[in-house]
Amino acid sequence: MMLIQDLPTALLWALIAAVVFGALGLVSGTDETATITPITLLVVLLGVPPVGIFAFFIAAVVSKHLTHAIPTTMLGIPGDTMAIPLLEEANFLRRLGVPHIALRKAISGGIIAALISVPVSVGIAGLLSPFADAVTSAAPWIFLAATVLIAYFSPARIAGVLVIIPFVMLVLGLRAIGADFGGQTLTVSFFLGIAAGPLILDLLLVSSPAGRREARRDQVETRHMSVSQTSSSSYFPNPLKILDKRQVGLTAAASAVSSSTFVFSPVAMTVMVGEAIRRFPKNAYHRLTTRMAVKNGTTESTYLGETLIPLVAFGLPLSPMSVGPAAPLFNAPPRFTVDTETGEVTNLHTFMTSWEFLVFGLVGVLVAAVVVYPLAMKFAAPAASFVMRKVSHEAVVAAFTALILMVAVWEGGIYGVLVVITVGLVGGLLSRAFKLHAGVQFMAFYVALLTVPAIFALF
Repeated sequence: MMLIQDLPTALLWALIAAVVFGALGLVSGTDETATITPITLLVVLLGVPPVGIFAFFIAAVVSKHLTHAIPTTMLGIPGDTMAIPLLEEANFLRRLGVPHIALRKAISGGIIAALISVPVSVGIAGLLSPFADAVTSAAPWIFLAATVLIAYFSPARIAGVLVIIPFVMLVLGLRAIGADFGGQTLTVSFFLGIAAGPLILDLLLVSSPAGRREARRDQVETRHMSVSQTSSSSYFPNPLKILDKRQVGLTAAASAVSSSTFVFSPVAMTVMVGEAIRRFPKNAYHRLTTRMAVKNGTTESTYLGETLIPLVAFGLPLSPMSVGPAAPLFNAPPRFTVDTETGEVTNLHTFMTSWEFLVFGLVGVLVAAVVVYPLAMKFAAPAASFVMRKVSHEAVVAAFTALILMVAVWEGGIYGVLVVITVGLVGGLLSRAFKLHAGVQFMAFYVALLTVPAIFALF
């Protein structure tokens, strides 16, 4: 009965997310962390019911990973961070003159993977939940090990592991200053600073003469599209017919495997899955289209699996996703909290049951599928053209900057803004100089909150 009563709320917020993030996916360069995190945080702080928050987030992820394939395939520009592993196949297929085929394969693989990954992830979480107490007590050391592992396998390698130390020290220092002089224990502002790090760095760089000279462009960028309209007259094209049986099987297998793991970087998992099927099928064209479907499916399944498994099983942010775009589902004070000393949590894990996670997770996927999938299949070319010609990237940047400042002021006033700028500048520099992505920086933040107090407690 409660599921039926909560269904309208879930449908409403899933629909809002599908519209907003379906449109945002068309804007190239809109990183998931910098877009999904602050908007989801705003939804949490507005007091939306838990099922509405959850359905909103699931629909946001699925919608953005459907439309991020449009600029990637049509224009050769990655729609966001997770679209970068798709560029190689997308560019080959564009040269063959069939970007529309690449797009159809990619988003059809995404729909299939999303539908599979939600029940698989909730099932895996159910198997792991009896070990929640053991995981909670070991969480500080799990975070430390996972952070070192993820940093080492980032492009920075050893340097990535080493620069974690000063970043952790920065977090500890800023939190101590806030506690000692303002009585403020900030969390959200750190999230925003890490998420918007590259954006903050770019804004500060263009405020200098040298940065403006580097950013200036003397010519308007030109992009060419080779487009063929789909002949399908139905509103909702059947993804099982767009993909052949082998592509459906490989996509389903890859999504089941990748949604069962929750400790690896989503980008790394997508690349690994692509490498695993690099040598087959033998036909080059079939191989490229198969990899488009499987890899875009993996972007969906990793995001959903890395959110659902730690959220349903433990309530602790124990994955790169859960300390990145999904962070507000776990820790968004004062509404959602993770007690760093006791390991007690008050978040969606507390307020929702496994059945609710399963049902409303599928609601989010289905709403995104019904709203975004057919529109992306039919209107990808004019949509991509409209965004590139008419939508101001500066306006998008300004909107997100205003949103970030608003939330920072709400949490910590002027000091919250200073924390966002400081953390964002340092995080942006680490991302630019060391290729230390936001996932590692979020993990380092939790090392500062969980692992450092546990280390001091040993002495």
